[in-house]
Amino acid sequence: MKLLIAEKPDQGIALVSQFKTKKQDGFIIIEPNKWFPNGGYCTWAVGHVLQLVPPESYNPAWKKWMIGNLPMIPDKFQYEVVKAKNKQYQIINKLLKNKDVTEIIHGGDAGREGELIIRSVIQKSGVKKPMKRLWISSLTPKAILEGFDQLLDEEKTRSLYYEAYTRACADWLVGMNASRVYSILLKEKGISDVFSAGRVQTPTLALIVKREKEIEQFESKAFWEVIASFSMDGKEYEGKWENENNSRIEQEALAKKIAEFCTAKPAEVFQADKDRKKFEPPLLFNLSALQATANSIYKFSPQKTLDLLQQLYQKGIVSYPRSDSNYVTEGEAQTFPLILQKLSNFTQYAEFFPTPINSLLNNKRYVNEKKVTDHYAIIPTEQVKDPSKLAGDEAKIYDLVVRRLIAAHYPAAIFDYSTIITLVDKRAKFTSKGKQQITEGWRKVLFKQDDDQDVILPELNEGDQGEVNSVQVREGKTQPPKRYTEGQLITLMKTAGKFVDNEELEKVLNKTEGLGTEATRAGIITMLKDRNYIEVIKNKVYATKKAKILIKAVGENILASPEMTAKWEQRLGEIGQGKASPATFMEQTKKLSKQIIDNATSRAKEWDFQNLVYEVKNKPSSKFTLGKKLGKCKLCDGDVVDKGKFYGCSNYKKTSCNFTISKAILGKKITETTVTKILTDGKTNVLKGFKKGDKTFSAALIWDEKEKKVSFSFEG
Repeated sequence: MKLLIAEKPDQGIALVSQFKTKKQDGFIIIEPNKWFPNGGYCTWAVGHVLQLVPPESYNPAWKKWMIGNLPMIPDKFQYEVVKAKNKQYQIINKLLKNKDVTEIIHGGDAGREGELIIRSVIQKSGVKKPMKRLWISSLTPKAILEGFDQLLDEEKTRSLYYEAYTRACADWLVGMNASRVYSILLKEKGISDVFSAGRVQTPTLALIVKREKEIEQFESKAFWEVIASFSMDGKEYEGKWENENNSRIEQEALAKKIAEFCTAKPAEVFQADKDRKKFEPPLLFNLSALQATANSIYKFSPQKTLDLLQQLYQKGIVSYPRSDSNYVTEGEAQTFPLILQKLSNFTQYAEFFPTPINSLLNNKRYVNEKKVTDHYAIIPTEQVKDPSKLAGDEAKIYDLVVRRLIAAHYPAAIFDYSTIITLVDKRAKFTSKGKQQITEGWRKVLFKQDDDQDVILPELNEGDQGEVNSVQVREGKTQPPKRYTEGQLITLMKTAGKFVDNEELEKVLNKTEGLGTEATRAGIITMLKDRNYIEVIKNKVYATKKAKILIKAVGENILASPEMTAKWEQRLGEIGQGKASPATFMEQTKKLSKQIIDNATSRAKEWDFQNLVYEVKNKPSSKFTLGKKLGKCKLCDGDVVDKGKFYGCSNYKKTSCNFTISKAILGKKITETTVTKILTDGKTNVLKGFKKGDKTFSAALIWDEKEKKVSFSFEG
């Protein structure tokens, strides 16, 4: 018999939905069929069933936070079962050891983390049975059965496990040591808080703090511009005075003098240029591009976009969500006509059909097997869905993916860009710029931005004569750099600190790999929020005082270097390709951990945080509520306690358990009694007073075991 192990329950159910099965507690019995001739079992993990053990498990002395214990470098890393997931681990373990099971099929997500989750469980069980790898990029029945037909030898993907395991161990080493050394040293300076630091989160935070400083230190200056209105044989237009390509004048008096000189003077067209530009349709989506687009249009956080995309993937209607590729192979391109034909039946897409381009098979812009990494671009599967039948936010993400594919079957958009240089009294030079859409192309399909409006200049020729109708002086002020949005932060991480708001240029930088991976970047941003390093207000990212303190303490340390972290990611990627040694990388990481400790202790003598004193946000106003136990954590065996701004797990320092319940949900205050009810009964009574927009509603709060979070219930 064969044992199929999936990464999540929904995934496991989807993988065997084509077979005759019997559902059991924590697993499914598969009746004999073509792919399971002797029958089999399907079970699943629930995400990460195992976690790296805390420092004190290696050495009891490491439980005490003191400089003398650093760096903490285990001889060998060990995993332990996450206590809240022990029941499912035991089910998997029992099935692995079942004598009737002679072969294992690894059915985790087809990526690094999927490799780590399933292989770690198998390794911990001690079972050494033949294993095959199910590697698919969508959960449609067709893709699943083709996957079973083409199971890979496990050696094909083993290097990805080494990469993920090495990344986890390296992050433990850097994170544990860096977090402790900075927390200890900052406490000695009178700042008592836990300062989490890490291989990816700290350089990302450094970029945010750098922008924060640029904004704070920016001095706004006034400037003036001179705008003239011209009339050339009845053709009217405006121009802006320029000198050496600069239109800003620093003295108001000079601006007024120029305006006075130009008033009622003759004007002549000195130069009239028209440049035609062709814009190809955008590339197909990878995860980063989709996260950036959804944030720009809908203000969705990167994590929300990933969660919604994962739900669509589980439904089998989009391909693998964590893809870093913008390309597909010929095999996928051959399915596009069928997908488009099905999409054409939905009212909201009918106007886009028939598409001007029938096939992309010979278009290297989209179809390029050499540029498809572990997965191809994010596309709708042949199991198309009417977006109107999906939940609101799911429909929005699905619609973005669908429109990208349709747009790829449209021609380029063509614009004419006009530049007119007008001389007033043969001396003062004014520049006018216009834009006119000549061919709409793919822009018919995609969302248009506010700045897409045409600015049409009249047809003019060099030497045309006319006059100045009017002149005005406009005052302006220089503006500080803009804060990053969460979507821009994803792009910033992908390009290793080189902010590029352009997918074409982003391709040039993709060899650097950037900070984190497609799968982890959203989680890093969420972590920075949870740890009170950043606040996101109206989609703008702000660095907190806590963030400024940590980054000031870290200084020019290698820990804050985006370029260095990008090189680490590049080396980890080489491990995943079997081109680099995990052992060598870990030796380098051990040396780095020691270097971080040495740098921090030597720099601490010079730290001065006089202008950055802040109150610990998690400290409540009443000392009597701090640490009050409210019940058992839903994710581990810890106690849920009052932490001030929120209720959280007491095991956070020990195991990094991230269980939290906010003290306010949609404007409704969440009391200790309510939290206790959720923890003990899994559900509250109906609560009144939740607000969404202008509407108020009532609902019960429940613990959603599947999603591992508090959710609303509208049932009686």
